[in-house]
Amino acid sequence: MLVDLVQVVTHDGIRLHGALEPIGADRPEPRADERTAVDVWLCLHGTGSNFYAASTLAALAPKLQAAGVSVVRANTRGHDLLATGPSSGRLQGAAFERIDEAPLDLAAWVQFLVERGFSRIGILGHSLGAIKAIYTLAADAPASVTALVAVSPPRLSYSYFCQTPRAKRFRETFETASQLVASGREDELLEIDFPLRYFVSARGFVDRYGPAERYNVLKLLDRVNVPTLVTYGSEEVNDLAFRGMPDEVAALRSEQNQLQVAVIAGADHIYTACHDALAGRISAWLKRWAP
Repeated sequence: MLVDLVQVVTHDGIRLHGALEPIGADRPEPRADERTAVDVWLCLHGTGSNFYAASTLAALAPKLQAAGVSVVRANTRGHDLLATGPSSGRLQGAAFERIDEAPLDLAAWVQFLVERGFSRIGILGHSLGAIKAIYTLAADAPASVTALVAVSPPRLSYSYFCQTPRAKRFRETFETASQLVASGREDELLEIDFPLRYFVSARGFVDRYGPAERYNVLKLLDRVNVPTLVTYGSEEVNDLAFRGMPDEVAALRSEQNQLQVAVIAGADHIYTACHDALAGRISAWLKRWAP
């Protein structure tokens, strides 16, 4: 399938790339019962991934298009583990990103889509991409954003991890990261093995898992004012970062926040062999908000 390779520049000068997969001009206008609440999906990858290697988003894209919706798979500044941007020279990538900068990335992509003529933008984020979308929309949802699908947002909660069986390891890691930040070594990389295995800067770990819990989706979801679907795989909820999340998210539901939760049977974190089920659940939910 032909795609347009596209790019945006954020307000603070970060250049981001992506792939726009438009609906062909020769495709017939969808019937009234086929219309959905979005005309394009802005898809955001998870930790350390990117627009072309995110397997969950790559598998979902053609299925979303089949419903008559264009798709753009977009990089955020947290793409790949390590990256440097020629436009900024800054250390970038998952190891150095701050989630509170995500609104800058999303604003650039939303503006790009509006300029391309899209007026009903749905945001679909996977894993950390889901957290970035929730964090951004909880603060301010542009009028052009009409729906949010958060696919497997993990729990980022200092208080929770301090009560788990691996609390001692978590506290040790947090203390190490905090000491590095305090001594001016905030960009020093740490190899983390809990809550997940990856490399991250000391500053990044403290920012993500600090006691303030700025990115705990359970404290943010009820402030998102667009229809929102949160999904989890039945197999991933055994992991401590996801355990109990479907029920805790469901407890936030109200008429005001238009929040729904779905658990996809048999799905792991990347929804292996379950992309059809996930796409079908998204499609069925979205029809509720059709214009």
